[in-house]
Amino acid sequence: MVEQSSEVVSEPGESVVALSGTGHRGEETERRLARALADLLDAESVPVDGHFFTDLGANSLVMAQFCARIRKTADLPSPSMKDIYQHPTIRSLATALGDPAPTGPADAPSPTVPPPQAPGPRARRRTHLFCGTVQLLVFLGYSLAYGFGTAAGYEWIADGSSLIDVYVRSVLFGGIAFVALCAFPIAAKWLLVGRWRPDEFPVWGLAYVRFWLVKVLIHANPMILLAGTPLYVLYLRALGARIGRGVTILTRTVPVCTDLLTVGADTVIRKDAFLLCYRAHAGHIQTGPITLGANVLVGEKTVLDIDTALGDGAQLGHSSALYRGQSIPAGEHWHGSPAEPTGVDYARVAPARCGTLRRAWFGLGTLTQLFVVYIPLLVGGMYMLFTGVPAIGKRLDRQSVALSPSELVPDALVLSGVLFFGFVILGLLVLCTVPRLVGLVLKPDKVYPLYGFHYVLQRFTARMTNIKFFTWLFGDSSYIVHYLRGIGYDLSRVEQTGSNFGTEVQHESPLLVTIGSGTMIADGLSVVNADFSSTSFRLSRVAIGPRNFLGNNIAYPVGGRTGANCLLATKVMVPLDGELREGVGLLGSPCFEIPRTVDRDTRFDHLRTGDTLRRRLAAKNRYNLRSMAGMLLVRWLHAFALTLFGLASVDLYGMLGQVVIGGYLAFSLVFTTAYFVLVERWIGRFRALRPRLCSIYDPYFWWHERLWKVPDQYLNIFNGTPFKTLVWRLLGVRIGSMVFDDGVYMTERTLSTIGDECTLNAGSKVQCHSQEDGTFKSDVTTLGAGCTLGVGAHVHYGVTMGDGSVLAPDSFLMKGEEVPAHAQWGGNPAVDMPESGGRTGAIGRTTSAANASTANLS
Repeated sequence: MVEQSSEVVSEPGESVVALSGTGHRGEETERRLARALADLLDAESVPVDGHFFTDLGANSLVMAQFCARIRKTADLPSPSMKDIYQHPTIRSLATALGDPAPTGPADAPSPTVPPPQAPGPRARRRTHLFCGTVQLLVFLGYSLAYGFGTAAGYEWIADGSSLIDVYVRSVLFGGIAFVALCAFPIAAKWLLVGRWRPDEFPVWGLAYVRFWLVKVLIHANPMILLAGTPLYVLYLRALGARIGRGVTILTRTVPVCTDLLTVGADTVIRKDAFLLCYRAHAGHIQTGPITLGANVLVGEKTVLDIDTALGDGAQLGHSSALYRGQSIPAGEHWHGSPAEPTGVDYARVAPARCGTLRRAWFGLGTLTQLFVVYIPLLVGGMYMLFTGVPAIGKRLDRQSVALSPSELVPDALVLSGVLFFGFVILGLLVLCTVPRLVGLVLKPDKVYPLYGFHYVLQRFTARMTNIKFFTWLFGDSSYIVHYLRGIGYDLSRVEQTGSNFGTEVQHESPLLVTIGSGTMIADGLSVVNADFSSTSFRLSRVAIGPRNFLGNNIAYPVGGRTGANCLLATKVMVPLDGELREGVGLLGSPCFEIPRTVDRDTRFDHLRTGDTLRRRLAAKNRYNLRSMAGMLLVRWLHAFALTLFGLASVDLYGMLGQVVIGGYLAFSLVFTTAYFVLVERWIGRFRALRPRLCSIYDPYFWWHERLWKVPDQYLNIFNGTPFKTLVWRLLGVRIGSMVFDDGVYMTERTLSTIGDECTLNAGSKVQCHSQEDGTFKSDVTTLGAGCTLGVGAHVHYGVTMGDGSVLAPDSFLMKGEEVPAHAQWGGNPAVDMPESGGRTGAIGRTTSAANASTANLS
C-alpha cells in the first residue's frame, strides 16, 4: 500500500457531504463519516461517491486513522481496513456497514470493548529476580560442564599415538558427546516435568523455571539439525510426542510440550510452521494439545495455536493459522488467518515408493555419516587446529611460559583473519559453483522419492545456499543482485534500484527462481519452489512477475497466481487459484484486492528517473560499499577479540584447566552482547530515531540501512529471561518492567515503546518502518501495559495498542491502527475479534473435527 498525498481539492462554500438519496438514518451516517474523513484530510468537504485513494488522495495510514476515529464513536458502525478497501467510498462504506443497533434507556448498550479478563497473581519482583538468578546459574553451570567435558576430551584425544588413533578417539569422544547432548534434554524433560498436560501457570515462577529449562535444552539439541529426516521424528517420540508412521516434519521450530502433540500417519509439516503446544498469554504460560490426523498437510509459514486439530486428510495452506479452539474437519482444505474453508488443493505432488525400509536405511546412513565423517572432522579438526597452529599449540604445552600481549595480538590477528576472510572467499566460490553442479542431477518437475540420493542433494543445496551471512552482507544494496545471480537466480534484465532485495531471502533451490525486471522485494521472502508429500518431493520453477513489489514475510509458492505490476503486502497469502492478478495490490490472508497505486505524492519522483537517478544510485552504491566494508570490519574485529581472548585463556589452561573453558563461554556471551550493543548505538549516534518519510535515494535511508546490518542473533539467547528486557533497554527500546519476551524482534529499537508486564510470544515482530516502491516511512509504535502479542504476530509502524489488549497469533496489525484497551484483535489484516483469545476460540469459523482427536497413528 503506497502512501499518497493527503490533499483534497474542494470548492469554497461546498457542504461537507453531498447527500445521497438514502433514508434519513443512512444520510446521517454518510454525513458523519464524511465529516470525520474531511477533518483528517484537512478539507472542507468530501463527496460521498469519491474514491478514497484515487479521487480524494488518501492513503492507508490516513484511512487507518479514520477507522480508529469512527470506532471511538459509539453510535457509528465500526469499519476495518478490509472494509475500506472493499468499499472505497463513503456511500458504499455506509451501505455495507449498515446502521448501528439502536439503544435506549431500558436496553443499555454493550460496552465498546470487552472487559479485561480477571488477572492472575501479579509476578512479584522477588519472583522475577529469583527466576533470573536461577537462569544465570543454569547457564554458568552448563558452561562449566561444557568446559570439563571439552578439556577431558581434548586431553584424551591428545594422548593418541598416531593419526588413526586420533581419528578413532575423535569418533568415540564425538559420538559419546553427541549422544549425551541428545539424551540430556530427554532425561531432563522426563525428570523435571514428566508428561505435559493442559495447564496454565504464571511466568517467572518455579513451574516456569522448569518449563524454561526444558525448552532451552530442547532448542539447543543438535537433533534440530536433522529436521526432515526420520531421526528427528524418533527424537520427538522420545520426548513424548505421539507420531505415526511415515510422518515428514520439515520445520525446525521444535514443539516444547511434546506430550500434547499428536500426529497421524503420513502427515507432512512444512518448514517455518509453529506448533509449540504452548503459548504465553497475559503473563501466563498456557499449554494445550495440537492434534493432526492421518494424511494431513500443514503448509509453510503457518501457526497452530493450542487446542487446535486437523482431521484425517485435512489441509492447512501456507501463510495461515488456526486459532485456539479451531479444528478442520476430515478431508477439508482451509487457509487464511484465521483459517476458513477453501477449494484449493495444496497437495500438489504425486506419491512415490518410500516404505519403512527406505526410511530405516536413510536414518542409518545419516547416523553413519554423522559418526564416521562429520563428528570426527569437527572434533579431530579442532584438535589439529590446536596442535597444528603454533599460536595455539605452543600455549597448550604446560611447560611453556605465558606469552606477553605483544606476542598474543599478532597471533590473534593472523589466526582470526585467515579463518574469517578465508570463510568469506571460499564460501563465495563454493556457493557459485556447487549448486550448479547439483542442478545437473536434480531435474525440475520430476518427482523423486524422499530419503534417497536426490533428497540428500536437495537438502544439501538448500542449506548451503541459504546461509544468512551472505544475504546479510549484500542485501539492501545493488550487490545482492550479483550474489543471487551467482548462486543461480534468474533475474531477467535487472532494473537496478539499489534495494532490489532485503537481507533475508530463502528458497529450496536457487536455480529455479525467476524474478521479473523492475521487481523490488523486502525482507523475509521464502520462495517455496519444492512440493512435498509424505513419500516424495518435486522441485519446480517459481516466477515472480516484473514491476512487482513484495512486502515483508511472504511465502511465494509454486503456481502463485500473480503476474506483472502487483503489490504484495506484508504477510499476504499468495493465491493459488483464480485468474492471474495483474496491476493490482493484494492484502491479507486469504488475500483480497486493493489498489496497486493511487495518486502518489510526487515529491520524490525527480529522484527516480534520468540523470538524477543515475547520480543518486551511484552515490548509494558507494555508501553501501562503505557499509559492507564497515560491517565486515565489525564482524572481523569481533572474531579477532574472541580469538584473542581464546588464546589468552589457553595460556591460563595449565593453571585453571576446565574452569577457563567454561569461563570463556560465559565471557564470550557478555562481550558479544556489549560489543554489538555499543556498535549499534554508536552508528545511531546514541540518539533516538525520529519518524521519517523520504526516498530510498535520500542519504538518511542509506544510514538507516546500515543500522539494519548490525548483527543481533545474540538476542535469541536471552529469550524467556529477564535479561532480554535489559538488553532491549541498552539498545534504546523504551520498555517497562517484568516484560516477558519469548522471542519478539524489533527492527527500530528507539521507535518502539513497550509497557510494563507485556507478553511477547515467539516469532512476533514490531516493525516501525515500511519501504514501498522506493519510498521509506517510519513512525513510533506503542504497546501499552499488559499487552499480548501472539505467536508470529506482526505489528506495523504508527500503531498504538491500549493497555491489556491482545493481538492473536499470526495476525498483521496494519500501520496506523489504534487498538482500544483490553480489546482482542486478530486476523490478517487484524480486526476486532473479541473471542480470539478465549478458551473456546469461537470466532465464527470453528468447526468440530472429531476424527482429529483420535488421529490414526498406525
